[in-house]
Amino acid sequence: MGEGDRLHRMAADPQTMYVPEFFVRQKITMMVNQYEVLAADSDGREGELLGFAQQKRMAFKEEVRFYADRAKTQPVFSFKARKAIDLNAGYDVFDPTRQPIGFFRKDFGRSLLRSSWHLSGPALEAFGHERNQSIATLRRVWDFIPFLGEVWVPFIFHFDFVDKASGQVVMTSERKRSIRDRYVVTVPDPRLDFRLAASLAVALDALQSR
Repeated sequence: MGEGDRLHRMAADPQTMYVPEFFVRQKITMMVNQYEVLAADSDGREGELLGFAQQKRMAFKEEVRFYADRAKTQPVFSFKARKAIDLNAGYDVFDPTRQPIGFFRKDFGRSLLRSSWHLSGPALEAFGHERNQSIATLRRVWDFIPFLGEVWVPFIFHFDFVDKASGQVVMTSERKRSIRDRYVVTVPDPRLDFRLAASLAVALDALQSR
């Protein structure tokens, strides 16, 4: 079975575009950041590739495309800022035919104290923020300390998203201890399209400092 086969089978029937758990791994190079979205196998370990994205560093005004393979021959979904000069306007998520899947945006007002996001999809409106207020505060204080703010520290932070109407958890993203960024993403709510969840999970890492 080749890379991306599972995602193509799912795309044939949008009703099956649900993945209850997956992993996101980041690789940083001099010019680009790379992200791998991996399925969880039956033992809960990293399995087959579901999406591969490559982003120019500090260039999120451009569209971020996900591919079914590392050779980037099969585009499967993407997300793009609505306004390049106003990141508060949010990001739209699209399927390969440019049909909208969903939307997310950072709540910059609330993010002054704790990073917060809004998430929208078919029949779904959710809100999420950093789980630990203490870690959120520490990260902000660290950034403002002269010289220390330039020292990279791998703070371990997690996000929880809940349905705005019911308060039920729809998605969590938990950062694991490792040299490079690695996340475990859990999606209890089957209404949340995998492509929207994966786009948001990558954005939570790539846009965290904005």
